[in-house]
Amino acid sequence: MRTLCPNFDREDGLETVLEVPMPEELFCPENNKTGAWRSVKSSLLRSPPDNNSSLATLFGGRDAQIQMLLGIVGAPLIPLPVSSDHDVLDHPISKLIKNQSIEAAMAKYIVKQYTAAAGGEAALAGVESMYAMGKVKMGVTEFCAAKTLIGKRKKKMVRIRNVNNGNGGEMGGFVLWKKGSSQWSLELVVSGCKVSAGCDGNVAWKQSPWLEHSQASNEPSGPLRRFLQGLDPKTTANMFAGSVCVGEKAVNDEECFVLKLETQPSGLKSRSKRGMETLKYTVWGCFSQRTGLLVQLEDTYLVRIKTGPEEEDVVLWETTCETMIQDYKSVDGIQIAHKGRTCVSLLRLDESLESHSKTTMEESWEIEEVGFNVKGLSSDFFLPPGDLCTKESEESEFSFGDYTSPMMIPLKVSTASWNLKSSKVTAIEDFGDSE
Repeated sequence: MRTLCPNFDREDGLETVLEVPMPEELFCPENNKTGAWRSVKSSLLRSPPDNNSSLATLFGGRDAQIQMLLGIVGAPLIPLPVSSDHDVLDHPISKLIKNQSIEAAMAKYIVKQYTAAAGGEAALAGVESMYAMGKVKMGVTEFCAAKTLIGKRKKKMVRIRNVNNGNGGEMGGFVLWKKGSSQWSLELVVSGCKVSAGCDGNVAWKQSPWLEHSQASNEPSGPLRRFLQGLDPKTTANMFAGSVCVGEKAVNDEECFVLKLETQPSGLKSRSKRGMETLKYTVWGCFSQRTGLLVQLEDTYLVRIKTGPEEEDVVLWETTCETMIQDYKSVDGIQIAHKGRTCVSLLRLDESLESHSKTTMEESWEIEEVGFNVKGLSSDFFLPPGDLCTKESEESEFSFGDYTSPMMIPLKVSTASWNLKSSKVTAIEDFGDSE
């Protein structure tokens, strides 16, 4: 990862300090300075997406793809409460499983084993703050939707793979900071577009180039999903302390215990907005029976959106995120995952079969540096931006392309006009005649 950008215009010029460290792959070899400068400019100095752009140009506009990727994969939260540290780390297992169902007791025992495998109670309890720096590569990998072919009455189901405008995906870097159990900050830069997010312990907020003001989340302040991808074992253990064991499964030929968490009805209601109702949110964690560590994290989010005045004018959106967590290494005695891959699937369903669509995105990430107990990291570092928008009217209503609801793709995406290149179409299936 590079923290300085060379001055390619003047050999004696000062290097520029990058706001967020960027992957070495974005910089061409030194013997090709012209190519290096073009690469840096195209990757780091891109203008932000046009505020008026529509994600209906999913296959033709790179800015639209970046906006969608950052909005969905960039900084999602897990809307589940996290137990206080002493609930899991201090109490003996005999007290934790007392008066519990067999499924809940098994889950607490598995979490205790995870705590020991991740470094032990003393090591995890000694972490007061942390930071992590890494690189990401993300892209839209598949789109599947109905399309009425020109000159024909039949509708076709068209499947398109590798929807990345020929660039193989967008690259970037990120920096994470955390203090205590609820204060955190994320800065993520991908192809010149920066997304910032954070929580000061009370308000979770997000900031991006396509929003006029920084947005405060009206959702319960849960942990940032990236911390649960093998970066923060203490938060992971405390969250899964309230789970139940639902069985076993094999993940990459490794037998795992599966723990499940579901949002309570009160939590679902608080996540709903006018015009958007949250129906279900579930998280699964797969813990290796061999190592005791978390190797897979999966969550599913189901919402119902009102699209018109009639009772039947509704659309269901289901978002599924599945993360494979790999390459655990010891950092100051604590096991931290240094590599992984996340696959996000967005499924749209309504009464019209022609409006059904499915979009798949992938992100691969790699951690370059991790540190604990950062000296001088104060609570002032996590204060929200000065332009934070907290008006109740702006928080309570779902809007087209709403970034505070990161699982959303605008509703017009599957009915808008879009052109297909034959080289990208991998499957066409009949599903009926048009009327």
